Amino acid sequence: MPISKILPRHSAPWRRAALLSVSLTLPLFAQEKVDLAAIEKIKEEGFQRSQVMELASWLTDVYGPRLTGSPNIREAGNWAVRKLSEWGLVNARLESWGYFGRGWTNDYTAVNVVSPRPFPVIAYPAAWTPGTNGPVTAEVVRAQIDSAGDFARYRGRLRGKFVMLMPARPLRPHFAPDAVRWTEQQLDSLAALPPPAPPGGRGGQPGRAGGPGRAGGPGGVVNFAQQRLQFLADEGVAAIINAGAGDMGTVFVGGGGSRDPASPTRVPIVAFAAEHYNRILRMLEKNITVRIEMNIKNTFHDRDLNAFNVIAEIPGSDPVLKDELVMLGAHFDSWHAGTGATDNASGSAVMMEAVRILKATGLPLRRTVRIGLWTGEEQGLLGSRAYVRNTFGGPSPDSLKPAHAKFSGYFNVDNGTGKIRGVYLQGNMAVAPIFREWMKPFEALGMRTLTPANTGGTDHLAFDAVGLPGWQFIQDEIEYDARTHHSNMDVYDRLVADDMKHNAVVVAAFVYLAANRDEKLPRKPWPLPAPGQ
Repeated sequence: MPISKILPRHSAPWRRAALLSVSLTLPLFAQEKVDLAAIEKIKEEGFQRSQVMELASWLTDVYGPRLTGSPNIREAGNWAVRKLSEWGLVNARLESWGYFGRGWTNDYTAVNVVSPRPFPVIAYPAAWTPGTNGPVTAEVVRAQIDSAGDFARYRGRLRGKFVMLMPARPLRPHFAPDAVRWTEQQLDSLAALPPPAPPGGRGGQPGRAGGPGRAGGPGGVVNFAQQRLQFLADEGVAAIINAGAGDMGTVFVGGGGSRDPASPTRVPIVAFAAEHYNRILRMLEKNITVRIEMNIKNTFHDRDLNAFNVIAEIPGSDPVLKDELVMLGAHFDSWHAGTGATDNASGSAVMMEAVRILKATGLPLRRTVRIGLWTGEEQGLLGSRAYVRNTFGGPSPDSLKPAHAKFSGYFNVDNGTGKIRGVYLQGNMAVAPIFREWMKPFEALGMRTLTPANTGGTDHLAFDAVGLPGWQFIQDEIEYDARTHHSNMDVYDRLVADDMKHNAVVVAAFVYLAANRDEKLPRKPWPLPAPGQ
């Protein structure tokens, strides 16, 4: 996650005070036991006999992209179940979590300007939008429809045309590098952030992110966007063309259509590379007629409208503690322009490799260790939220299940390929001294930072929302937001092998230590008192 998205401005004295407040708690847990011999076995297996990049290649090169509900993700899930079973995990399965809606795949895309000068266009359809039903050649027009009052100006003028709704997006040279790692100063600033503000009320829960088929954002904006889409469909436009975020041939594109089979999106929506979008628009501004040939084949999959998570476990060996649970996980789904490498085959491969390491070393695990690979994350953490609700209950205290009391902790990886540098504590300050000791065998490898803060938008939030300890690791940014996240460049070749190996070793070590300590990991107070109490 980029530093600019996490670090607000703080005065230097406040930073020092925050760091001091964390460090003062450390001596209280100076006796936290760390089995260094076991950690060395984990390092040897994970660094010398790693399979993490081979796992990532299967998930990306063979099965990617992996949109929830698509045949691709089901084939990937079946492959993951076979691998986990092959390594000796038990109860490996695809566990249904309920209704998701239609699946979708993009099977073919070809877009070319055919006049006045032919050239190919880098373009990707928005997910869950229809195709063109064969090749379509038509004129391109720019329609400035910014409010419902603009509908009358364009009524009867757009039928059969490709419609550009956006103005040109100015592009600038990249004077700063796309790929970055955390500096020591940035890590110090990250450690000085305050704990996240608790949600208001009792049993509060973070809001879900928007996604295909899910309204998000200010109501008026959403309503107008829907009205405009309905207007353009009624007018019979050939397709809507947008300028995709990104530049230098990178196109960021996600959803744009409905997963509801009873209310499908009727118009193809296509994201062009910004350079090509701008070129076409500049010709239109010169009153030059531009014609495009577009052939897009998208397939909707309605046979099974439910979705699944991949679940498997290593049974605990302690007669008393085997009923307690330590979990690790990552989201399994992706978007479609690339093959879902840094988001999030990297996390899924790391978690699979972590449990492989634990099995290959033969190290005993007192508690049961369970891996969860979640689907529907890109549509609002749907798979992990459903799993938590079905397994542990919540969000209110009176709806909790017995498994809630036997849960120790959940570890998540979902910030790309970058090396793990520490842990977001999610406001759980009681665990800081424990993790500080666990990180010591990895300090020489650059892992040394604990921040009270949270990083949002990923599956540890499903656990945190019902009072279960859950953490996301701090990772180097590399090119995540700059180049790969939800883009056509999210492919295997953008993964950093040494970082991936490091991450699997760190996760395996944390899971091993959590599974074998005498006590469960500490929790934050929950539920929070209602305002005024």
